[in-house]
Amino acid sequence: LIGYVLLGQKQAAPDIVGKDIAGRPFSLAQWRGHPVYIDFWATSCPGCVAEMPRLAALYQRYHAQGFELVAVATSDDDANAVSRFASEHRLPFTVVVDGSGAMAHAFGDVRLTPTAWLIDKNGNIVQQYIGDPDFAALGKLIVANLPG
Repeated sequence: LIGYVLLGQKQAAPDIVGKDIAGRPFSLAQWRGHPVYIDFWATSCPGCVAEMPRLAALYQRYHAQGFELVAVATSDDDANAVSRFASEHRLPFTVVVDGSGAMAHAFGDVRLTPTAWLIDKNGNIVQQYIGDPDFAALGKLIVANLPG
């Protein structure tokens, strides 16, 4: 399943809060002023696993300019499996496990993985992606939303 939805009017992204897999607290609001890509994924999702190296490359390309990326593992994923995967694949971005499902619920009850959103520096949703994003187009949107 590949697709995306363009949103005509600006919609504020929900502020999700929690702890990353290293136990550090985070909130989406802490990155206000920066574009953020929120990716809901699962270690059991072949498409999700396959896109992780491309997400890591995207993060490494734009992070120094203010881009943030959060990979949210779904509530049915095993926290230990997520931590192992992140470590083995040296994921450079924030990885969290949505143990209660509250983060998926805040984003409209995410059920398909990967599902992602690009959020602008003002905290508004720019675009939603279901399935693999067009990485070239995503890169252009990230650049257009970088601070400065």
